[in-house]
Amino acid sequence: MDDATDLLESLHRVSHRYKHGFRARLEPLGLSPGHARALRVLSQSEQPMRMVQLADALRIAPRSVTPVIDALEAAGVVRREVDPANRRSTLLVLTPEGRALHARVQEVRADVARDVFAPLSPDQRADLRTLLDLLDS
Repeated sequence: MDDATDLLESLHRVSHRYKHGFRARLEPLGLSPGHARALRVLSQSEQPMRMVQLADALRIAPRSVTPVIDALEAAGVVRREVDPANRRSTLLVLTPEGRALHARVQEVRADVARDVFAPLSPDQRADLRTLLDLLDS
């Protein structure tokens, strides 16, 4: 293997470790990573979103949003409302319970990130951030 392939493998392993840790810590909250992503997008929106907008933001097919919203609605963290501007359209509204759950998810995410990056010094974390930003540009 060459250096680039080795780096890609290392990046994959670290990503997998983060995803596995995040998923494991979300389970007691009754959430999947997909549910958590939907909560994050809805909480960051300044106004209620349509299902198609959420699908676009999550980069998934609109039909794939329905089971996620069904589960979040059943948990009482999201509710559907008729769009007053277009009565054929449905808006997604985060409930107060949803906002509280999103805050808890953010804590879980931060805990997992601290665990993953614990071996790095603050300077190493800053260097890693710089390098990842270069790759992401």
